[in-house]
Parts: sequence; C-alpha cells; structure tokens
Amino acid sequence: MLFRRLARYRLAFALAIAFVSSSAAAADAEFTRTEDVIYGRKWGMALTMDVFRPVEKEGVKQNGAGLILCVSGGFFSDKAAINKGFVQPFVNRGYAVFAVVHGSQPKFTIPEVVADMNRAVRYIRAHAGDYGVDPDRLGIYGGSAGGHLSLMLGTAGAEGAKTARDGVDRESSRVQAVACFFPPTDFLNYGKPGEVALGTGVLSGFKAPFDFTELDGSNRSFKLITDQKRREEIGREISPVNHASSDDPPTLIIHGDADKLVPIQQAELMVEALKKAGVETELVVKKGAAHGWSGMDKDLEKFADWFDKHLAKRD
Repeated sequence: MLFRRLARYRLAFALAIAFVSSSAAAADAEFTRTEDVIYGRKWGMALTMDVFRPVEKEGVKQNGAGLILCVSGGFFSDKAAINKGFVQPFVNRGYAVFAVVHGSQPKFTIPEVVADMNRAVRYIRAHAGDYGVDPDRLGIYGGSAGGHLSLMLGTAGAEGAKTARDGVDRESSRVQAVACFFPPTDFLNYGKPGEVALGTGVLSGFKAPFDFTELDGSNRSFKLITDQKRREEIGREISPVNHASSDDPPTLIIHGDADKLVPIQQAELMVEALKKAGVETELVVKKGAAHGWSGMDKDLEKFADWFDKHLAKRD
C-alpha cells in the first residue's frame, strides 16, 4: 500500500513536469551545477539544493539576479526530480537558479514544507554574494505544489528574526517576483465556495501532507490534529489567497482551464485577491489544457520574460 501511494505521488510530480524537455539546444548556455548545498537541517537530516550558474563567456554573462525553483509536485520533493528543462531557459538569460528540495511528504506536512522553503530563501539571501547574486533581486517559480509554495513565499514570506542565533534566520524570506503553473491557492474553497480539500475531496489521493501534527511537550511526541476547526485554521494559514497584501511582488500564473486536479478557479481566486490589493498580476489561461500540456517549455520563456521585467537591475 505504501509503495502504491509513493508511486502515485511520483506520478503526480511527473505529470507536472513531463511536458518540459531537458534536452539541450544548440543555443543553450553552458552552466555549472553545484550539488547538495546544505541550506538547513532538521530532525537530524540535511536540507539541500542544487545551484546552477551560467558559464560566462562571449555573449553570456550572469545577470546578478537569482531564481528559486521549488522542486515539488503533490508536495513530494526529490533531488532526482530536478529537471534541467526547468533550469535551462533561465540560465540562458544569465540567472543563477537554486533548485530547492524540501522535506517531502509523506513524512512531512505542508506547514513543515513551507518552513523549509522560507529557510531556503533566507539561506540564498545570506549567501547571495557567494553566487554572484543581488539579495534584493530574487524570484521564485514552480508548478502545482511548487506553484503553491511559490505563492506562499510571495505572499507570506517574512522578515527575519533579528535576534536569531543563526545568521541565516536573521534574513528575510521575501521575494521580488513570482511565476508559477496551476497552483492550489485556497484549500477551504477548492473548486467552489466551501469545498474543503485538506487531503479530502479532489485531493483525497494526497492525504499525507495534510496530516497536520503538533508536538506534545509532555512526552516529546507528535500527535495528529483531528479537530476539524483547528485543521481548517491551518488550512487557512497555508492558503496563499489569505495572505495577499499590497506589498506582495508581481505575480504571473499560467493555468489550464480543463485542469481537474487543481481547478482554474484556484488561480482566479488568487489573481482577484492580488489585484484587489493593488499588486501587478497576470493570469494566462491555456484553453483546453489540463494539469500540464505540450509546449510548457515555451511558457517557461514567458516566466523568463516576467523575471526580466521585474528583476532587471535598476540604475
């Protein structure tokens, strides 16, 4: 049973990235790849990312901005799932790309995953100089769960704790631009008003990331949160639509209107909330497209255009 569930998680991830080729084209820029950079530790395990940087030569130069790729589908994350097709279009334009692997379901839940991504952005900002990146020019992107995480960082990234012992935790986890594919944005109004999808309904095949727990201080063990009211409070906290505010970064969403796993209504709710807050936002609707489509590589070029527009160095 466990192996069947894991296969389903991996399948969901594969569907989200299957339409992006990782084959190199003649005009593709060369890049270096620094593997398994440790950006944090928790419960005795290392959290890692791979860093891609363009090789500077005639006609190719690093542009000083950094992009964070959320390696996540169904909140499953795996180094083996880092798809170079999701990296190459941005390296071609001079970006350093940080492909972040988070603590994966079924072991870790969405609140824990969000914390990992916040830590990753703080680490990148703290070490920006090591990678030739301006800490004030960071973008983030991903698809499906990776899109959700991108929006969580865009809307709910936060300033660091100035008194933290770890210097990384003193850094901000805010980003300056977001681009994503088909993101879940409101788990309490999923597809229609009042439809709760906390590992239920359409998302019943993804129960593990919604098995929220809390630490019992009396015996130092985690206990499952079963109270529905508390579960829905957490559901609101992990729904980016509830964090939209006027200081959020410019946001681009591309979504298929035939997506049954993540209804396009999720993107529409997010765009409405951001526009109401006065944030520059764009929704590109792919007619007849489901959860992934042929030609997504061309849409990554739209992401690159978006980042070029909003992360360009200002004199």
